[in-house]
Amino acid sequence: MKKQITYCLHIIVVMFFGSVVNAQNVTGVVSDMNGPLPGINVVEKGTTNGTATDFDGHYNITVMDSQAILVFSGIGFNTMELAVNGQTQINVELTEDLETLDEVVLVGYSSQKKSTLTGAVSVVNLTNLEKTRVVNVAKALQGQVAGVQVTSSTGAPGDPIQVRIRGEGTIGNNDPLYVIDGIPTRDINFLNPADIESMSILKDASAAAIYGSRASGGVVLITTKSGKVGKVSFDVNYYTGISYASNLPKMLNTEQYMNTVEKAWINSSRSGTNPYTADKGRSDFSDTDWLDELFETGRSQNLQLTASGGSEKIQFLLSLGYNDQDGIVVYDHDKYKRLNYRTNLNVDLTERLKIGTNLQLTYATQDALSSKGDEPGIIRHALLRPPVLGVYKDKNDPTYSVNDPFTDLPFYQHNDKDTGGWESDKYEWSQNPVALAYFTDDVRSSFRTFGNIYAEYSFLKDKELTFRTNVGVDLSFYHNKKFNANFGDDDGGGSDRDKGQGRQNRPNSLNEDRAESRTITFNNTLNYVKTIAEKHDLSVLVGTEFIENYDSSVGASRMRFGITDPTFRYIDYGGTEVDVWNGGSASEWALFSVFGSGTYVYDGKYMVTANLRADASSRFSEKNRWGYFPSVSAGWKISDENFLKDVSWLSNLKLRAGWGRLGNQEIDNYAYLTLISQVDGKVVVDRYGNDDLKWETSESSNFGIDLGFLRNSLSISADYFVKRTTDILLPVGLPSIVGDVSPTIVNAGEVLNKGFEFTLNYRNSDHAFKYGINANFATLINSVERLQTKEVGQSLNSFFGYKMEGIYQNQAEIDAHLSGTLNPSAKPGDIKFADLNDDGIINSDDRTFTGDAIPDLTYGVTLFANYKGFDFSCMFQGVEGVDKYNDAKKIIDYDTRPFNYTTHILGAWDGEGTSNTIPRVTFEDNGSSKQSSIYVEDASYFRLKNIEIGYTVNAIQGLQDLRFYISGQNLLTSTKYTGLDPESTDTTDKGTYPLASSVLLGVNVKF
Repeated sequence: MKKQITYCLHIIVVMFFGSVVNAQNVTGVVSDMNGPLPGINVVEKGTTNGTATDFDGHYNITVMDSQAILVFSGIGFNTMELAVNGQTQINVELTEDLETLDEVVLVGYSSQKKSTLTGAVSVVNLTNLEKTRVVNVAKALQGQVAGVQVTSSTGAPGDPIQVRIRGEGTIGNNDPLYVIDGIPTRDINFLNPADIESMSILKDASAAAIYGSRASGGVVLITTKSGKVGKVSFDVNYYTGISYASNLPKMLNTEQYMNTVEKAWINSSRSGTNPYTADKGRSDFSDTDWLDELFETGRSQNLQLTASGGSEKIQFLLSLGYNDQDGIVVYDHDKYKRLNYRTNLNVDLTERLKIGTNLQLTYATQDALSSKGDEPGIIRHALLRPPVLGVYKDKNDPTYSVNDPFTDLPFYQHNDKDTGGWESDKYEWSQNPVALAYFTDDVRSSFRTFGNIYAEYSFLKDKELTFRTNVGVDLSFYHNKKFNANFGDDDGGGSDRDKGQGRQNRPNSLNEDRAESRTITFNNTLNYVKTIAEKHDLSVLVGTEFIENYDSSVGASRMRFGITDPTFRYIDYGGTEVDVWNGGSASEWALFSVFGSGTYVYDGKYMVTANLRADASSRFSEKNRWGYFPSVSAGWKISDENFLKDVSWLSNLKLRAGWGRLGNQEIDNYAYLTLISQVDGKVVVDRYGNDDLKWETSESSNFGIDLGFLRNSLSISADYFVKRTTDILLPVGLPSIVGDVSPTIVNAGEVLNKGFEFTLNYRNSDHAFKYGINANFATLINSVERLQTKEVGQSLNSFFGYKMEGIYQNQAEIDAHLSGTLNPSAKPGDIKFADLNDDGIINSDDRTFTGDAIPDLTYGVTLFANYKGFDFSCMFQGVEGVDKYNDAKKIIDYDTRPFNYTTHILGAWDGEGTSNTIPRVTFEDNGSSKQSSIYVEDASYFRLKNIEIGYTVNAIQGLQDLRFYISGQNLLTSTKYTGLDPESTDTTDKGTYPLASSVLLGVNVKF
């Protein structure tokens, strides 16, 4: 027995050391004809043992058998297998696989070769996208794709992003449709940019018609990352940094302010002693820079962990992302946090049957504050509040409170204004923006589950026919909770029960809302792909889709909380005698679709694609429920013709043309029905329905050309499009005689968008120093052809008002210009408006269009380079020919109340010939109350959106990659706009939270 045990141990030892002896380390460099290739997979065939090449194409792998076979593979290259045969160094040169490159473009429910695309489809450069270091995927698209305009609503963390593809065609919802792993949605705020594998944008109807009724705003197709065959790999990416406000307007200091309001009093024809002259040099004056007091240094951090791998049968990916942003306003009530978890699993059960799932879980919280100048207008009041007022009260002030140490009413003493309780006649009652930020308590949280499970089965001998079934779920829970704390000085107002309380939020209150949104998507497709006689490529797809949505919400509010500690900020602790409110509602909609698509390519040179989708929407009555959306496109790859095959410098020349129709169903549920309610036992109509309501339709044509030179190192694409939207879904108010009812939705209007798009890409990889450029720009003309309340020929978002010609220099000029006006009230130094009908009277007949909020030109330029371990990239982005109504300018520099001013006011008119652009300062109306061109400003800008420098270290045992980088966002802006930020979605700027400039430090480790 002992001998047998010894013999077995001997066999085990021999086998173990035999395998060690046979193991062999292999190194080498993988390259192509242009140089080393990073990121190429090197795997020992038949195992999960593998690695990837570093930045310089080097690899290092230990194989378990000196006779093993190494498999070299990478996207865009032909796979190569080489036997080790005892070698310790194997250098490999891979060849480009054009077939593989062509297969990476998503075009709907399937993929298509890039060389055979006939519609306007743009593929997003994900390398550029990764280096933007932004939290929102939509924001990362800014400046990346011609014809795609991306705008931040504000600079506040967590605020939404607006995306427009080829302009605005309706007064309703112009948002694109996003399709993530085959599941449609209107919102991608929850998506982690680090989880994206590929992204395509369908810009014209010939490409997007397969999505029919929801595609009028364009379609963005997103595929998330999945595991690859090979050993488990890990990717850790972390960055942290600071952010700060930049390009802020310069406000008056106390000395400048007092001189200005003193002059305004003089120019206002007021009698008596000038109170501002007497106030100069007061010891209780401060010299507060309110913008400096309000804005602080923000901080952010982002962590991304990814693990992936798999065998030839099963591939998996696990991803965890955490983002934490603290904005640039004091007291940390402008935070945004998001936690993402994603798992992707793909399993080949048999050679023909494949199943998989993608699941995303997201939890996000936003500490929101008024970021658009809306109530209570924190940013707006930082512009308004005079510098003579301090931030905090003196601790010896009898009105000082530890719980509310902030100044409020100007030089407050007590609550009786009539007996000098505060200086109400001299200094306007603006609010303390720092106090507003301190007392803000508005937390919005969401939990979202988004994912799908699918199965694919391939039929026929060569698997030409594939059936795919896909079920998706989009489930969201929302919780908004806002506590309005009472604070400020007691001005003597309020109801009897609230006497003695501060004037802000009197009485205190709590609003709380919870909501649920559930969308289920079920689609099935049958796809036939066949190559016949090596020259005829045929692809046919048919499918069905059913989408069902259900939304519900409940809410409640109460006032007069006796205890305001955060522990007791719940509905149950509020007053119950009066002002108790609660409510709830629910709605649902559904969409059923049948669609088909076919593509035929002959000899790789002549191609045609046709799509047809029929949608039935519950948002329309039965007689108009179905909408039909066809498209057709064709292409000719001239560079493959015999007469051009010998032109070595021409790599690609293709012409494209397409036509199609798209739809829009983005209106309220039940819009075609009459809504009624019961009030005091009587049934009343809340809104009259419209049984004739039908689809809004967009018809577009696209003509394009694709060019490639010098082995496609230089590529150029150009497109011209015309998009006409008809039967616009428009809410129309009814005459008051009908009653107090909500607007009825009707089909009324027509809008035209047309423009050019150009894209240029160049790469030079012939030497150790590699560099390139991606550039794009697009023009756009937007005009109303027919629409109630809009004049034909003007833009949808155009401004209407009086046109400023200059400043009246003397009385004679006033008399001549206003010759038809009896006793004109204008004075020298007032604004001179254009008399468009030459009647000597300035009235409503002299109003005209003064600007356009839709840009004429959008552009983006990305530069990148690398040398050995160093890499560099920067992206510039901008818009031209766009206007914004600067309402903040109106209330700061042109108001009749003694708010603060910007330093522009120092150049105001002060006698004949002193200024023809800025009117006299006064507490009277100098023409500034009119809505005019003086407030419509050119909001064009040129901005350095991102710059990043990195260094990659390769020679570290156990690590595949180690990269350090420093990144900057919004570091440089050039603009003529005088507001806080030229980039925001609102056409009227009331004091918008500006985009912050940021500097980040990061590290990326792969092993």
